[in-house]
Amino acid sequence: MNRISKSVVGAAALGLFLTTVATAPALAQTPATPPGTDAAATDGVGTQLLQAMADDLGTDVAGAADVLRFQADAATTADDVAAVTGDAFAGTWLDEGSRTVYAAVTTDAASSAATDAGAVPVAVEHSLADLETITAQLETSAVPDVIPSWWIDVAANDVVLDVVAGGDQEAAAFVAGLDAPAGAVRLETGVEAPETFATVRGGMAYNINNQSRCSVGFAVQGGFVTAGHCGDTGDSTTYGTFQGSSFPGNDYAWVATPSHTPVGQVMDYAGGAVAVKGSTQAAVGATVCRSGSTTGWHCGQIQGFNSTVRYAEGSVSGLIRTNVCAEPGDSGGSLLAGNQAQGVTSGGSGDCTSGGTTYFQPVNEILQTYGLRLLTS
Repeated sequence: MNRISKSVVGAAALGLFLTTVATAPALAQTPATPPGTDAAATDGVGTQLLQAMADDLGTDVAGAADVLRFQADAATTADDVAAVTGDAFAGTWLDEGSRTVYAAVTTDAASSAATDAGAVPVAVEHSLADLETITAQLETSAVPDVIPSWWIDVAANDVVLDVVAGGDQEAAAFVAGLDAPAGAVRLETGVEAPETFATVRGGMAYNINNQSRCSVGFAVQGGFVTAGHCGDTGDSTTYGTFQGSSFPGNDYAWVATPSHTPVGQVMDYAGGAVAVKGSTQAAVGATVCRSGSTTGWHCGQIQGFNSTVRYAEGSVSGLIRTNVCAEPGDSGGSLLAGNQAQGVTSGGSGDCTSGGTTYFQPVNEILQTYGLRLLTS
């Protein structure tokens, strides 16, 4: 056996939320199982999925279906190998190009058993149980922040610790303190820290009850703050549910996002984000910038505080008045002075072609009302 080596308009406009027509999704009929395929592997698999597989694999639909059949057979082989190799089992992996199932094992007897089960054996030093013992230790250890993730690489027969740029020495020192066999842990350096794909940042769009759109204001612990006219308590959104809302009188609300990750940043709509560092109130005349999901990033100056606006729905007082433009859909979005959170977009007049006046609900009032903590980064 060969061993592996390591190596968001008129005057006094109602808040700037965008109403859309809710439409039901088109019903997609599942095509019949392609002729000649094995039902156990391809039954219910539509041609769209097969075509996507084919594009990725560089083959056609028939070839993609053949890969699915191989995968089904390989799953059975992998189960068989695990059963017959026992404590010497170190994992299996596939080579779809050659239609091969590889099995890592730690003993010669297990190698023979893997061969009999239909796999190609690869001799390794550490059993899968050994590697899982290491990951279990990691789960209960004070892993440094420079290591955002780890995983078992069965083909390389080791536990991989992903390390962000600049964290090499700290990660190495941590590994040195682990009770792990030599060669069983590997550092993968220069890795970007993972985050959930539905990361919630200021300025980004969210839908309310599938009928209207507003913009995220600022991330707070457990969710985000936004404009009250965007939704009522209990309304559902793309990322969570309104936990509190006040409009008119005020124009603030907050949404809890239990299944998504709010971060202390605001989208600049130029491919980046501004880190939020606090919520110190800026002065009249200060330059401020607004982020919203319709018009993106626009700037201007603060013209006054404690402004009152008489919307059609009722008056809102205590607002920040600015000459920053905004449009429908920008409601709820972020207002920043540098890296300091100022408020969430309420309403105004004009637009971002001719210019306008926009009012913002101060963010600190929202935080104090609901007892929320602003997230910073």
